[in-house]
Amino acid sequence: MGLIAKPLGWLLSQLYLVINNYGLTLIIFTIIFKFCLYPLYKKQIVSSTKMAEVQPKMMEIQRKYADDKEKQNEKMMELYKQEGFNPMGGCLPLLIQMPIIMALFMLLRNPLAYTTSDSMIFAVHEAFLWIHDLTQPDLWILPIAAGITSFVSFHQSQQQQTALDSKGNANSSAAMMKMMKYVYPVIIVWMGRSFPAGLTLYWFISTATQIGFNMHLNKLRRMMRAEAEVKKEKKA
Repeated sequence: MGLIAKPLGWLLSQLYLVINNYGLTLIIFTIIFKFCLYPLYKKQIVSSTKMAEVQPKMMEIQRKYADDKEKQNEKMMELYKQEGFNPMGGCLPLLIQMPIIMALFMLLRNPLAYTTSDSMIFAVHEAFLWIHDLTQPDLWILPIAAGITSFVSFHQSQQQQTALDSKGNANSSAAMMKMMKYVYPVIIVWMGRSFPAGLTLYWFISTATQIGFNMHLNKLRRMMRAEAEVKKEKKA
């Protein structure tokens, strides 16, 4: 992860040299980072929406060729080719994102370990708004703000998952998601009270940006579903 954290640290230090305010640098750095990952988020959404459209056909093939696995796999490959669907399309963006996000977490938790600029030695200790030192925890305001944005973002993700379940059946996964919607923000608040304020600021801005992305991607998903319904009507 250090191999990824060091280039991110260089970018952070270069932004600071231009902005000359560590709090604002973190905000702009986070927004740039999120927008760089946006194509991966979009690819994930497109893939999961396509998966929901193809799933009934997949289940029909599994039912029809339950006793012939070789034929089942052959028909599945034909279906993927016909629909232009890659079953790994939703996993690959996530696999790419994870090491980058973990490296960013390492950087913001201990920025001086991954930056070589002398200016950053004092920059990370700067005050920002009500926070006296961004390397020290903010006990309430930022953690609570991060918890609220995490709740909203998680709620949006839960709605997305429900929308993809065409049958709308309750299952253990849905029950777990419902529980985590309330537990996860509490964990974020608790962790935010011990993390450096700079890291909690990143989390707040990151999830706030993600909320905006989710609103846009939900609109994209609805458009894709509407287009799929039109195609079905034309075929019928």
